[in-house]
Amino acid sequence: MNIVHVVGTGTIGEPLIGLLADNKEHFGIDEVTFHKRTPLLTERGKVGDLERRGAVLAVDEDRTSAFEELGHVPKYEAVEAINRATVVIDCTPVGNQMKDDFYSDADGPIGFMAQGSEYGFGKPYARGVNDAALSHDDDRFLQIVSCNTHNISVLVKSLGMDPDGTNHLENGRFLCMRRANDISQDGGFIASPTVGGHGDDRFGTHHARDSHDLFATLGYDLNLHSSAIKLNTQYMHSLHFSLTLDRDITLDEVLERLAENTRIAVTHKTSANEVFSFGRDHGYYGRIMSQAVIPLESLAVRNGNEIVGFSFTPQDGNPLLSTVAAMLWYLDEQTLDQRIDILRRYLFTEI
Repeated sequence: MNIVHVVGTGTIGEPLIGLLADNKEHFGIDEVTFHKRTPLLTERGKVGDLERRGAVLAVDEDRTSAFEELGHVPKYEAVEAINRATVVIDCTPVGNQMKDDFYSDADGPIGFMAQGSEYGFGKPYARGVNDAALSHDDDRFLQIVSCNTHNISVLVKSLGMDPDGTNHLENGRFLCMRRANDISQDGGFIASPTVGGHGDDRFGTHHARDSHDLFATLGYDLNLHSSAIKLNTQYMHSLHFSLTLDRDITLDEVLERLAENTRIAVTHKTSANEVFSFGRDHGYYGRIMSQAVIPLESLAVRNGNEIVGFSFTPQDGNPLLSTVAAMLWYLDEQTLDQRIDILRRYLFTEI
């Protein structure tokens, strides 16, 4: 019996639970369970909808009655739900703590995943980047890298490497321009652009470090550096990139390489508002699952070997795709490509 348990109902957890519940038969899942820690009147509609769609609620034992008072029907206690699951997907900001407290000693699950911020949880993974590095013998724990790390990594692989894996990237520089908060969140908005520091002497911010570590699982040691600034917008993250190669490249070749990568969308739109609106109208829960959206007007080749441009980040969407792919890999690697194909409708080549 294949049981997938999701911990957390935030900006990644909620759409993931819905996605799994809506497609559980196609994915080969017998039951989808999810854990919510805090009973909230303001989130009764959200939890109730997930229950109506077939997801089964698990709560902490001392909060069962509070959830029942809101009209919910908890079936499992939190630790029980972990232990009976086949795969556990942690969508909280405390995945590493949960690993220490619960996951490491759990006998039932064959695989655990945590999301981008949980550095060190397990082997970093992004769909289409380092699938070949996964090992059932070694990788009970996986870290699904962040949305901006997905963006950086797919640009590096598509534009800095040949299809056979030959690396031509001499250095990659990235400026992550991050939205202040999600449109679903009231807190965390800022009044003006706010710069971040460079906490890592070699990589700058965690985005380049995580991308480096992702490629390191394949034997690469890439020269990457990233900076970050938070902008007073709720629409999308965006990324400025500079990729210097060890060979010359033309703008036409850049366009050809982007056209060949089915996980990258190109667009003639130049505003995050327009791209975000496309996702709202055509995505799943408003999320497109392309790993990057590149405005063609922004692209240029400098000095014959430096590719510069901008790329919008489909935050939450690209980790969702990688999370589902990793889940299917745990459940049945042989049918992964067939089963995940149902999500192709949310991968766009043009926006």
